[in-house]
Amino acid sequence: MNKNNSLAGKGIEQTIFWPAVVAVLCTSVPLMLFPEAGSQIVNNLFAWITGTFSWLFLLTGVASFAFMGWLAFGPLGRIKLGAPEDAPEFSTGAWITMLFCAGIGISICAWSFAEPIYLLDGPPLHLAKGTTAATEWAAMYPMFHWGLIPWAIYLLPAVPMAYYLYVRKGNVLRLSEACRGVFGGLIDGPLGKLIDVIVMFSIIGAVGTSLGLSVPLVSALFQEMFGLEQSFLLQLGVLALWTLMIAWSVWNGLSKGIQTLSNFNGVLALLMLVFVLAAGPTLYLMGLWTNSMGLYLDNFFHISTWTDPVEKGGFPEGWTVFYWAWWVAYAPMMGLFVARISRGRTIKDLVLNGVIWGSVGCWAFFAIWGGYAVHLQTTGVVDLLSILNNQGMPAMVVAVMKTLPFSGLIIPAFTVLCFVFLATTVDSSAYTLASISTRELNGYEEPARANRILWAVLLALFGVGLLVVGGLKAVQTSTLVVALPMLPVMLIMAISLVRWAREDFGSALDSKVCSLRLSNGRHEVVDQLDAAPAAQAAPATVMAKAQPASN
Repeated sequence: MNKNNSLAGKGIEQTIFWPAVVAVLCTSVPLMLFPEAGSQIVNNLFAWITGTFSWLFLLTGVASFAFMGWLAFGPLGRIKLGAPEDAPEFSTGAWITMLFCAGIGISICAWSFAEPIYLLDGPPLHLAKGTTAATEWAAMYPMFHWGLIPWAIYLLPAVPMAYYLYVRKGNVLRLSEACRGVFGGLIDGPLGKLIDVIVMFSIIGAVGTSLGLSVPLVSALFQEMFGLEQSFLLQLGVLALWTLMIAWSVWNGLSKGIQTLSNFNGVLALLMLVFVLAAGPTLYLMGLWTNSMGLYLDNFFHISTWTDPVEKGGFPEGWTVFYWAWWVAYAPMMGLFVARISRGRTIKDLVLNGVIWGSVGCWAFFAIWGGYAVHLQTTGVVDLLSILNNQGMPAMVVAVMKTLPFSGLIIPAFTVLCFVFLATTVDSSAYTLASISTRELNGYEEPARANRILWAVLLALFGVGLLVVGGLKAVQTSTLVVALPMLPVMLIMAISLVRWAREDFGSALDSKVCSLRLSNGRHEVVDQLDAAPAAQAAPATVMAKAQPASN
């Protein structure tokens, strides 16, 4: 733990901390003071970015998926992220739960119901609205938007960052260090500071997007439970309660705070999914899920690269490009956070568990909750589309909840789930932002508590700015703007990782499972295939490189 827990202490990297704080204030305050002008600006930015860079975001998604597949099944997958004796810091179940809750959060609680209904009204691929094909694609497309490619994007920065922390024994938790394999000593100058400020602004923008979408949902749930009137003051009250929960979590750190909330939320989410599956049209939901997976796998590459260049109907820009930008904007936070909790695992373990279990978790939400919403709409039980168009997404989600048995108990349970889901995302983000702005911090330490609390408050402030502007387009645009400069940074990190691995391991990558450790200031490549557990004797060295260890 950092010995100096005050903001004025030497533990804070001033050249990163203050530019990021100024960026938050300069973005949030004008949005709150001039909402009409802010709304017009974000609309113009959205049109320009999606019209100019949609192809780039789509190619980034495909490239990330391909690269992560190569990492998992190629020679680098055998590298252990840590010393030979390092055991994983968290159990596999707790690790996957923390990873999932940090990366998905409350957004899936709203979008798993709403996105299929939106797509019923505006199907992809120019399908005719109201047809059987349109219904099937509306059920499948959200699984694409929340599946393999998003989790590949999420985890791409995690691998080079974990390599830097646990293989190269880095002493700071910043993504700029994951670019050192390309830029070398330039990272110590203004270039490194610029990358870290971009990363911090990307995290802030992504989390602000979640806050801007989520606070109205929970406000609507409070309105339903307690008969309150929907108002901006109610939304601020909800945001204040969230901030208190998040502050408690980041104050208590990884094991006592963030892991506790994640584990609780994982159990509650599973119970809610099982309840809807059992109480709803079970056979219909299982059949629709099976059909959706077939459509998904059969059309994966087509929809991954569909730009609609001839008709230009706007579907890829409004949906897929926005989602890919959202994942890219969140990727720095996920990269740093997942790297921090992944000590002792191999690259293959990190990639496969993260991509597969992250995707399966999202697919379960859309198959069960999304499928239930589609069933309500197509059978005429509730006109969810009309509620969505006239009253908004929060009202539509409440309408779905009210159709379930024991809705008087389900709605409060769902509200708690939403509350904790967002808290697990924002507390991970606040923790990560505090880590980036700490001068020295290795993979075994935590940032100062005061630093963590400050970032929880600043994230809430940014959420207020987006709430004032209002509207889905505002939060979409904020995501696109902060994601754009992250695209070249992600490419640089991927190249840096490969260069480091080749430099550190050389021909050993083509042999057995290996781990790099520090011994007397030098790197050693050790045989991990027949290595004994950590409590037993250390594995024998099979090759030592005559180069000093460098960070």
